[in-house]
Order: sequence, then C-alpha cells, then structure tokens
Amino acid sequence: MCGICGILGENQQRGIERMVSAMRHRGPDDSGIVREDGIALGMTRLAIIDLSPNAHQPMSNSGGSIWIVYNGETYNFQEERELLRKKGYSFKSTSDTEVVLSMYEEYGDDFVLRMRGMFALAVYDKRRGPGKERLLLARDHLGIKPLLYARVGSAFLFASELKALVASRLVEPRIDPVALKSLLANGSVYQPRTMLAGVQMLLPAHRLIIESGRERIERYWFFGLDRRPGQRSKPYSELIDQVGDLLTDSVQRQLVSDVPVGAFLSGGVDSTFLVGLMTRVAGRRIKTFSVGFEAEGKSIDESCEAERSAGFLGSDHRRLVVRGADVRDHIKKIVNGLDQPSVDGVNSYFVSSAARETVTVAISGTGGDEVFAGYPWFGQMVQYNLQAGKGRLRGADDSVLRKMAHYPFLSWLFGAQAEVSHDGKELDGFLRRYGSIYQIFGAEGSVEILSPETRHMAGDGDSLAEDLRAIDELPFATTVDRVTALCLRGYTNNQLLRDIDAVSMSHSLEVRVPYLDVPLIDLAFSLPSSAKLGDLKTGINPYRATYRDMGSKKVLIDAGRKMGILPEGIDCQPKRGFGMPFDHWLRGPLRDVLEDSLSAEATRKRGLLDVKNVGRLKQRFLQGKIDWSRPWLAMMTELWCREVLDSIDKGGLCERRI
Repeated sequence: MCGICGILGENQQRGIERMVSAMRHRGPDDSGIVREDGIALGMTRLAIIDLSPNAHQPMSNSGGSIWIVYNGETYNFQEERELLRKKGYSFKSTSDTEVVLSMYEEYGDDFVLRMRGMFALAVYDKRRGPGKERLLLARDHLGIKPLLYARVGSAFLFASELKALVASRLVEPRIDPVALKSLLANGSVYQPRTMLAGVQMLLPAHRLIIESGRERIERYWFFGLDRRPGQRSKPYSELIDQVGDLLTDSVQRQLVSDVPVGAFLSGGVDSTFLVGLMTRVAGRRIKTFSVGFEAEGKSIDESCEAERSAGFLGSDHRRLVVRGADVRDHIKKIVNGLDQPSVDGVNSYFVSSAARETVTVAISGTGGDEVFAGYPWFGQMVQYNLQAGKGRLRGADDSVLRKMAHYPFLSWLFGAQAEVSHDGKELDGFLRRYGSIYQIFGAEGSVEILSPETRHMAGDGDSLAEDLRAIDELPFATTVDRVTALCLRGYTNNQLLRDIDAVSMSHSLEVRVPYLDVPLIDLAFSLPSSAKLGDLKTGINPYRATYRDMGSKKVLIDAGRKMGILPEGIDCQPKRGFGMPFDHWLRGPLRDVLEDSLSAEATRKRGLLDVKNVGRLKQRFLQGKIDWSRPWLAMMTELWCREVLDSIDKGGLCERRI
C-alpha cells in the first residue's frame, strides 16, 4: 500500500518532492522518486508483500522502458505471475507490483481487466520513442483506492491525496462551489468532483491515457446482471453454498500478507462472518478491534455485540472507548486525515488507530450491506415501488429488461430516457425517493446555507438530480439490484470507501474489503432478490427492525449458519450504522470547537456560508430542535479549510478560495 504521485510536463523537482513528503503517512517504510525528461514519478511505501528492497518503487521493467507507481493489492497476482513465467517473464521480487508491471507489458491497457483487487496506479511507457511516450492512470472497479488529478497550464499532476496536490504549490487551492453544495447536501462530495476547483477524482473502473499530447478517459468495466447465468432459478441451498464458497475464496486471498493482519469487528453480521472465515482459513486467533462509548453513547454502542462475537469466534479482541474529550483532542488530526471534509470517518479514524498498534492490515465488513441488501432503505425502496404500482418501463417483462442491462450502452441510453418525465425536466420518482432517504442538508438546504456569492457561483441547478442520474447504472434491474448499484456508486464510493482509505492511511494502516471482490459482485447481481431480501414484515420501523424482521441479508446469514461461523440469534439484533454520540459531544466537550468554527466572525471571514443561517443552525441545534449532522458538517468544513487550505502560505488567498 502506498501513496503515489506524478507530474507530467515541465519537470518540477520541488513539486514532486513536496508531494511525496505530504504523503509520508501513507508509506512510512520507503519512498522514491524517478525523474526523466518531461515526467517525475513519486511514491511512499507501506510494505505489505515482499518487505525487501526488491519491491522498491517507482519500479521499471528490465529494460527501463516502462515505469510504474502502484497503490493497492492484486489478490490474484500469484496466478498471473505463473502465467507470465510460462510466457518467458522473470521476476526479481515476490511483490504484486512487479507482476502488475509485467501484465501491462504483456497485455497492454486491458491488463486491468485481469486484476482482482484494489488499486490506483500510473504506468509511464516510452517504448515507442521520443515524442510518443504515454502515461496511463487506472483505478479499481469499485473505487476502493483513490486517484486524483489536475491540469495546470501545460502540466498534468496526479496523486493519492488532495493534500499532496496542494502541497506541490502548483495547484491553486480554490474551493469548487458545486462540490461544496454537493458536500452539504449529501455529506460527501460526489465524484469525479473534489473540494478543489480543477481537481478531479478518476472514477472507479476508469483509465486515463495521455499520449502524443492527447488525453482520453475510458471506462473498462460496468456492473452487469446475470454474469453467472442461471442463478435466479437455482435451488436456494445451492445459492447458500456459492455465497459461502466465494466469500471463503475472497478472504483466503486477502489474508496473503508478509505483515500482521487483523479485523474490525462491530458484532454485526458482516464483520462477524468475515472474522469467522479468517479464523477458519488462518487456523489461529484473529486480532479484532471495536469502538465503544461511555454512558452518553449507550444506545448506539455496538461494542457489547462485538465482544459477544469475539467470544464466540475466539478472537483476540480489543475494545477502544472513545470519549468526547478524545475527539476534541484529535479533531485537527481527524480533519487533516480525512483529506476532504465529510460527515463521516471519525469512528474509522479511532478504530484504525487502535488496530495499527498491533497490525498493519485490517479486514473490514464494508460492502456487505450493499451487496446483500442490509440497509433499511432496500426495504423502503421495495415498498415504494409496490405502492407506486409501476415497473421500470411500464410493464416491460423483467427478463427482457435484464437482458437489456447486459449492454452498458443500452442501459445508459434507455436509463436517460426513463428517468425523466414527458417534458424532460422532472426527475424520476424512484431516484427522487432514493435521494431523499440519505441526505444532510438536502438539495434545498444546501443552497440556503451557502453565502450569496457562493450560491451564485454554485448555480441553481439540482446537482443531486444530476449526481443520481450519473450513478444509476442498472435502471432496468429489479429494485434490489438497482439500489445495490446506486449504493455502491454513490454512498459507498463517495463516502465510506473514500473516508476509510483516508483515515486508515493517516495511521499507515491498510484496510481490505472482501465483500467488494468482483466475483462476489457478479454473483450478487445474478441472485434472485428473494435470496438477499426475504419477506418484509409490514408495519415495522425499518430503522429499528431486526435483520429477521426486515428479511435482510437472508442468503448471507444462512451461509454463515451453515458454516457455523455466526452465533445463534445474530439476526435478531437491529441493523446499526457506526454511530457516535455527537449530539452529546457537540453540546459538551466539543461545544467550544463548534462555537469557534461557526462563529459569525469565522463564517464571515471564510465567506463560504451564510452568516445568518449558520447562526440560526447553531442555535437550533443547541436548543435541541435538530440533530448533530448539519452543524457537525458545517463545523468540519470550516476546520478542514483551516487545517488543509490555510496551512499553505499563499499570502492571504486562503481567506476566500472560491
């Protein structure tokens, strides 16, 4: 695991050095820079596989004509290495980086289709001679690892973090007003935008190629239905076995490491299932970690469930108690570690800190809710569609629609038509309802909280509608499959994965996510909806209901029971998110931070938010009229500006960067 960066164009020696230095936390074990005419590549390395100097990056092929900087893990690298050996390739290291480099050399740009893992990488290829060099950037299928880029004059820059691009002193740290509006509406910035104008995130399953002075972006992989044909008609018992087998294979591959591996354990179905598999595959006790709270967080504290699961599985468990005073003491480090402001990430910050004391890699259950319909809004959207009494295309046969969704160009074409009304202006009711389920300020509230100047620059358009249309990848699928795709491309990609990567790497910890293994994704989109979401009990609150009440994760729970790795009755507990008692903390230990960051003086000086509306927001929260999420997000935005943007000496430009 690494931090990678580069500058294509005029060779900016100090720029690349600053970028590498800014990502030292991502790779404390090694670093390197290579400079050639017109390009500089840099990396910082967290050594996971092959701890020797042979795995040093940037890495070149034997002739020095191809260079790579690579951040991630390729879980099928051992099979690919053997195939390449048979083709005549030799290897000086046991690292996956060298295998990935040789895969590019052998297979060309489509080498990414052979990679099974999480990655963000850059390959510089000069085999065609002077003036015909090419740079290829690529990001993994699900967006587990980040890759940002910017163009400044004739130069092209890329990096694993926004802070690194800012540190180059080549990228102007100006806030993108549309991204700010997206952040406030949703709790995170919808990619490809980032918080900075002119800086973009390469989207998942995309590659960017620059050659002969021309640039193009290509998508190399899409979600698809029924890539494992016949699953929807197979006996349920066979589906249970397939889920268990694929997850076992995924965990076995992701346990490969030359450094200690542990796991985050919440006590829910997803993490308990993975720790059970880890214990079975590794044949030893697994180190596990959870976060708990004092009395003020009792209602949302999952650590008791985590300890019960740890006892059942026999893991070596550590419970970290997080207090409001701890958050206050670490708030600057949390903000800096997040790299971009977010409504989330604090829990991951502290559990990563605890895990890093004894392990270098942690397995996370992120993705289980998306893949196996665990979130309450799956049931809500199924009920919405039933109540609305409409199909995806006015009564079109499901089998026909699924066949259409096999072809991405048809999916996008018909999806664009299906999501608007006859006048072409109204957002489809399904997407509108889905968008209303998880939001912070929402589309209207995000506009109101902006200052008049920022509001004008952000525009009056409904960015939420545009964001949802862009990620509605399976518009003709069943409700469960459609929501899975929306979750994975929206909330999971923009918030969960981005935040987890940023805060875990701020502690030099690698986090792996077995539920987001591509073969498992393909299986999930081939299963009947009834295997993932069973019979819904009517008249229940989906946010207080148990897994059994909601029918959530049916096939996953049954697979865990059959394998004997889930404790009895685990499906009788409600689905909980990684909540923290922010309401109490913001009125107590963090109140002075809230008052200072959202003061009229600070808000007026920054110029991004409306002074009067921010004051009203803060007052309503302190009076108990609204929950913590909106004041917290506004506070984190101001703190991020202070910790990340204001740290760059730009002679006063940091006060107003829009």
